[in-house]
Amino acid sequence: MSCGCGSVSKPALTGIVLTLTLYCLHVFALKSHLLTRHGGGLGTAAKDAVIKYKTLYFDQKIDHFGFLEDGTFKQRYLVNEEHWLQGGGAILFYTGNEGDVTWFCNNTGFMWDIAEELGAMLVFAEHRYYGESLPFGKDSYSDPKHLNYLTSEQALADFAVLIKELKQTVPGAQNSPVIAIGGSYGGMLSAWMRMKYPNIVVGALAASAPIWQFPDMVPCGDFYKIVTQDFSRSGLNCDANIKKSWKAIDNITATDDGLQWLTKGLQFVFPPEEDRRGGLQPLPRWPIQVVCKHIGFNPSTVSDHQLLVGISEAVGVYYNYTGNTPCLNTSSTATGNLGFIGWYYQACTEMVMPMCTDGIQDMFEPQEWNFKAFSDECQALFGVRPRANWAETVYGGLDIHSHSNIVFSNGALDPWSGGGVTRNISDTVVAIVIPDGAHHLDLRFNNEYDPHSVLSARAQEVEFFKLWIKQAKKKL
Repeated sequence: MSCGCGSVSKPALTGIVLTLTLYCLHVFALKSHLLTRHGGGLGTAAKDAVIKYKTLYFDQKIDHFGFLEDGTFKQRYLVNEEHWLQGGGAILFYTGNEGDVTWFCNNTGFMWDIAEELGAMLVFAEHRYYGESLPFGKDSYSDPKHLNYLTSEQALADFAVLIKELKQTVPGAQNSPVIAIGGSYGGMLSAWMRMKYPNIVVGALAASAPIWQFPDMVPCGDFYKIVTQDFSRSGLNCDANIKKSWKAIDNITATDDGLQWLTKGLQFVFPPEEDRRGGLQPLPRWPIQVVCKHIGFNPSTVSDHQLLVGISEAVGVYYNYTGNTPCLNTSSTATGNLGFIGWYYQACTEMVMPMCTDGIQDMFEPQEWNFKAFSDECQALFGVRPRANWAETVYGGLDIHSHSNIVFSNGALDPWSGGGVTRNISDTVVAIVIPDGAHHLDLRFNNEYDPHSVLSARAQEVEFFKLWIKQAKKKL
């Protein structure tokens, strides 16, 4: 789609700066009351990796928990049996996130890297209401009535039913132990899968899974504190200048001349229609450090114009690292094929994840968590109101001591780790903290730039898999 360099508003510029800070950490958030988690980039596949899979469909019930709605829909799932040891080899089952499952399949290289070692079948299951798995086809998002079955509980039931079907119908799979794997929201689902269906999966790897990012579990400001710490460590004055940029935007956009200067000089793109593309934008290694090189000014002497020029160059690291784009198309993002609307609906029902900023312990403008305002926005958008404490009720909140065989991995650089499990809960519910890790970095393909801590984490995870497989086979 062609696009032109259009006018830019103060809210749009503010959003660009916020987006810059979050995308450099492989996460996405909105600067609004819908300030809630969204799946981030998993990274590109290794150059020599060849991804091959069969695309299959399974008839799922639209409603697993009621009896009046007896309709079905076709759930898409992807399968690779290249290295599977038929007759008992493990099944690594990816619990699909809020997006097209092929995207996660192509970017979850860890599963592909270890399939041969474990003799495993790989299965990537698509989450209902995303990709091609639409319970009501084109009407799935038409109104709250059709969206009513978009819940994590229904998705987990889909996964459980699909696994039982595979074990019953695929020759040799009856005794195959199944391990749930997921990252971000998918990691939350993999952990909950083991908690809710321990008869279906023998263990779970929950990578960067913020299962505690819910009301009254962790402070609402932790996410943005970690973001700020990351920028502070990545370049001289980096966080201070981002913090200063909010006021600079106010000052510049206060006049028509300032707005014209921003539009002409910074060349942001705001196309009339959404222009999304799949895959991931080319990025340098440690992009946050490259970003910070463009804004390493002395905060006490830098002018507003100079600072925003630096911010523009920093934004270009994400949107135009190759230098081939004449203007910055800020609607084209690596996560463009994720299901934004679907996730917003989930955030407006059961995935209520409070976030806030104070402008003191973080580099952002102050914004309190206001549940009433959040609820009102959800009512206006979808005609529903959130259940603030439902996730704690249904999944146990902080009390997960009674569960077993779950590995929670978190990168110390990942702001979502603030809502994750970063300490051992028991001998069998354990945490792996990756000092040099970003958002579910351990689920990427191995590559030459991986920090040692990431390689170590992957090795530990494989050892846990082997242990769970051994335990499962002893019970046969």
